[in-house]
Amino acid sequence: MTAASDTTHFGFETVRLAEKQAKVDDVFHKVANRYDLMNDLMSGGLHRAWKSALLTAINPPKDRTFHHLDVAGGTGDVAFAVLEAGGPLTDVTVLDINADMLRVGRERAEKRFPDDDRIRFVQGNAEELGLPDNHFDCYTIAFGIRNVPRIDKALAEAFRVLKRGGRFLCLEFSHVDVPLLDKIYETYSFRVIPPMGRMVTGEAEPYRYLVESIRKFPKPQAFAGMIEDAGFRRAKFTAMTGGVVALHSGWKL
Repeated sequence: MTAASDTTHFGFETVRLAEKQAKVDDVFHKVANRYDLMNDLMSGGLHRAWKSALLTAINPPKDRTFHHLDVAGGTGDVAFAVLEAGGPLTDVTVLDINADMLRVGRERAEKRFPDDDRIRFVQGNAEELGLPDNHFDCYTIAFGIRNVPRIDKALAEAFRVLKRGGRFLCLEFSHVDVPLLDKIYETYSFRVIPPMGRMVTGEAEPYRYLVESIRKFPKPQAFAGMIEDAGFRRAKFTAMTGGVVALHSGWKL
């Protein structure tokens, strides 16, 4: 019999910890080529405003060295925004476990930043980054941490690779807390998004998982506690769009 500590959730399904990563990889393998298009359709374009708020929090400097790490950022949209907002001494490492998402990001980067060595794409695991200690000024993960099997390990790794004074920022779907909006959001999530995914990508199941994974993610207060448990200080969050999304922050002090 499998011990409770050896299991986790994959959407609403209970799976072995060792199985979850492969299942998540399969989800993103199926949706990689239409990932950004589906984000626009599912959110009505709001994901761009949410990521704009993330960029404002990052605030890359124009006049000094700034090493940025974007985890689970394979298609590159956050990384590209950081490069464009920062100065010539800004560089970005994009890390993603999924080769298909990284392929899309590299292809986009070659068109948008030809011959620019300030961005690199690395295949790696959020739980074991394989990157140096105390190196990065900022770590971001946008809509990715709920897919990590061991979130505590990912947070510990974020703390390890950040410099003292470095900032952790996480943009993630949250729990709607506005009466009536919560019911509308629930209906939209389960009855509209999976069929939309089938129409656009030919696949409904990956989007059913993504909707379910949002419901299983800790509430923002609980996740802020996990950030502090990893060693970060001044952990806080800002709810956006009635609680559909939360922007989490913590500092390595």
